[in-house]
Amino acid sequence: MEQRERMEWLQIDGLDLEGRGVGRSENGKVVFVSNALPGERVQASIARSKRNWESGTAIAWANVSSSRVTPKCPHFGICGGCSMQHVDPAAQLAFKQRTLEDDFWHLSRLRPQTLLRPIAGPSWGYRTRARLTVRLVFKKGGVLVGFHEKGSSYVADMRSCAILPQKVSDLLLPLRTLIASLSRPERAPQIELAMGDSVTALVLRHLEPLTEEDRQLLRDFGARHDVQWWLQAKGPDSAVLLDGDGAPLRYGLPEFGITMPFRPTDFTQVNPQINRVMVARALRLLNAQATDRVIDWFCGLGNFTLPIATQARTVLGIEGSATLVARALDNALQNDLQDKVAFTARNLFEMDAADLRAYGEADLWLVDPPRDGALALCKALVEAVGGKSLSRTEGTEIEHLPSEQGGERVPFNPPRRIVYVSCNPATLARDAGLLVHHGGYTLRAAGVMNMFPHTAHVESMAVFERD
Repeated sequence: MEQRERMEWLQIDGLDLEGRGVGRSENGKVVFVSNALPGERVQASIARSKRNWESGTAIAWANVSSSRVTPKCPHFGICGGCSMQHVDPAAQLAFKQRTLEDDFWHLSRLRPQTLLRPIAGPSWGYRTRARLTVRLVFKKGGVLVGFHEKGSSYVADMRSCAILPQKVSDLLLPLRTLIASLSRPERAPQIELAMGDSVTALVLRHLEPLTEEDRQLLRDFGARHDVQWWLQAKGPDSAVLLDGDGAPLRYGLPEFGITMPFRPTDFTQVNPQINRVMVARALRLLNAQATDRVIDWFCGLGNFTLPIATQARTVLGIEGSATLVARALDNALQNDLQDKVAFTARNLFEMDAADLRAYGEADLWLVDPPRDGALALCKALVEAVGGKSLSRTEGTEIEHLPSEQGGERVPFNPPRRIVYVSCNPATLARDAGLLVHHGGYTLRAAGVMNMFPHTAHVESMAVFERD
């Protein structure tokens, strides 16, 4: 039941996954408090009340946490792009590491044998991929370009952005003027940013055909600000260069001598500095030898596959998108690795033990799934190695694992080591429970990566070994 706003003093004991402080009210409910940090006692304006929880905003402090810093961005608190600019970057990393450890323990009763040193990089100007919303809002003076307001579908009135590279931040106001000058500004709802090592691309989503005057305005803007325009009339695959030619987008992994071309609508990591360190750490932990066969699950464009191919005997990259698989193969050709890698497309959320056997045994696995995790893959592995069918283990709910069909079980040698790169600690912990409690693996090590500074996103890496 909703109620009128009220004030209450609260002791803040933790942070939630959105970066809000967590306390408990006099009525016993958990309260999520924006702009509050652990250790602080705050007066909160409680604006929302549900049966089991409440939420509000801190408006006064009896004491201030030593982890609190002054947000760099003037739009912090309004813009939804960041939630933790008021937290010291070192404290952000500690919070993310604690989140990872808590999820391992509470969801799967696991603790890593070793905690990996957190991977950190620049805290500002790091975001080379972004989706900026465009709105024509007469009440606010015309066109707005930026992220959504916090908890809202409205677009924040942004004049700068501290997490975007300075070059792109400086374009926010000129982009407003440009879009307002187009023939149908209300039909251009989005601009997607994609930066390579030497090219800055902007993808304009347009719901109506552009006039020749519109195209010339884009050309002039691109020449003036050194950006490359792409036009997207429909889905992501419809994006084309404004004039059909231009320098290719690419990023490098110099430690492995790899150059990765990509299209601006392809998935690539938003933080290139962290990506380079992440790939290097993953390969050190994988420790592929010249005699090893490796499978890279959810391989995308080959961000891990191609570096692995410089070390292993062969690598098979498997990805759900046939389009990405085709581009991954092109990337292998451009890096002269086509003799050591193969790629195939399939739905990795629908796997069983028979599917797994069809791909053959591998010495090592690299797993890099989206937020949903790799549940079907882990279940298939457990079943293939003869893991128990079960419903609950040490407090963790596990669905029944079906038996293989077709009579006598064929022996299957599982990978001796799995490196799992995750963007969701909860699904990583769930999948870890399967691998450890039912697959015969040990959780050797795990740690976080601050891929998204000033947000509550927790990226992590874990290593599983089978004795």
